[in-house]
Amino acid sequence: MKSNYAPPLFRILWRIGVHVRPPHFASFSANFLLTGAWFGVVWGALMWLLVWPGTGKSSLVAAITALVSGVSFGLCMALYYRHGARKYKLPEWSQIPQEKLVR
Repeated sequence: MKSNYAPPLFRILWRIGVHVRPPHFASFSANFLLTGAWFGVVWGALMWLLVWPGTGKSSLVAAITALVSGVSFGLCMALYYRHGARKYKLPEWSQIPQEKLVR
């Protein structure tokens, strides 16, 4: 599936000119930070606008909730991509000849 090897976040970054490695070739920490930050910010903003206004949740509690959610999601995604890279025995990014990379 295309959403597995080229998830929407990465396609958006590539389209706007940000050069990031595909998630299965990125480092654990890069996947953790990129996916966790993206999810935490987007999910937290949506929850703040759509769900939390009627609950009386303070902005500090909302921020901590979004942070914990982002860290959890980032960790899960980094583990998922690391597992996939090992499962399919993908080489290191530096081992792929540059002429085979699509620009």
